[in-house]
Amino acid sequence: MVALLANSARVALRSGASASTKAGAGLTFARGKATLPDLSYDYGALEPSINGKIMELHHKNHHNTYVNSYNTAIEQLQEAQHKGDIAAQINLKPAINFHGGGHLNHTLFWENLAPKSAGGGEAPTGALAKAIDSTYGSLGEFQGKMNTALAGIQGSGWAWLVKDKQTGQIGIRTYANQDPVVGQFEPLLGIDAWEHAYYLQYQNRKAEYFSAIWDVINWKTVEKRFS
Repeated sequence: MVALLANSARVALRSGASASTKAGAGLTFARGKATLPDLSYDYGALEPSINGKIMELHHKNHHNTYVNSYNTAIEQLQEAQHKGDIAAQINLKPAINFHGGGHLNHTLFWENLAPKSAGGGEAPTGALAKAIDSTYGSLGEFQGKMNTALAGIQGSGWAWLVKDKQTGQIGIRTYANQDPVVGQFEPLLGIDAWEHAYYLQYQNRKAEYFSAIWDVINWKTVEKRFS
């Protein structure tokens, strides 16, 4: 099971397929390892919704830690496979899921954001807008339900707008810690509810962060994922 998980993660990471790329171009993969994607905007470009220091720490420190820890876990897994150590392979599953999920989630998250000068906060259009209106009544109603889902996360986690691969329907789902959106659902829009995403600026007022982030959501990226 661990080997299958690791192989799946490597395939997902390889799909971004370049040694260095902007976050909007997808996940990065170089010489068999996950790599930290560049951002397509400056750290301070999302102010005042998210201040530059938070973005710098979140990207350079937190995301980079997930990348490095995932690579370490994969190396340990390969060594355990070479030795035929099944117990060690099983024990590595949580680390691969956590750190690999952290890399996947954050790479999608950076793509979800854009400065106002680049369209951040502009309302969705086309088929996605119709799907939101049909499912939730309006964009405002959807945002309210998404914020309620975020506020309801106990501890750390994410809230996602997802698309059911079988039915094409959209919905809101929450995931604990760094569990990635896999299987039946396609991730469209994710919001990070971990404290490191907002505490330096908003402290314990996380509801303010959930409200402010909509001003820099990159709906164009979400539309592309939906279609």
